[in-house]
Amino acid sequence: RLFDLDPDLLPLFQYNCKQFASPQECLSAPEFLDHVRKVMLVIDAAVSHLENLPCLEEYLCNLGKKHQAIGVKVESFSTVGESLLYMLEKCLGAAFSPDMREAWTKLYGAVVKAMRRGWEPLAEGD
Repeated sequence: RLFDLDPDLLPLFQYNCKQFASPQECLSAPEFLDHVRKVMLVIDAAVSHLENLPCLEEYLCNLGKKHQAIGVKVESFSTVGESLLYMLEKCLGAAFSPDMREAWTKLYGAVVKAMRRGWEPLAEGD
């Protein structure tokens, strides 16, 4: 669903300088599937550290810096979040209650907030 929501994200997924001709080609590439696993590991870490999300701040900030370096725009995380919620809703069906949607939205928002720090210029003296 990611590329349906924002086709302009496709060029960001170039592995070994390979450009995908279509979203389907990208979605089936082993490198993209590996990237999806990595995203889910970040989500898993956030869930596992729900009671202490600040312990992930530095890691997530550095992850944000890496994303900025390859040209990802902060606004793209909204599209990723929308895709995540869509996937959860499709997988969980009726079990994906409004309260669950709100909880996932808050968790994802906290992850993105920490990653956004990677886009902030360093304060003088840092």
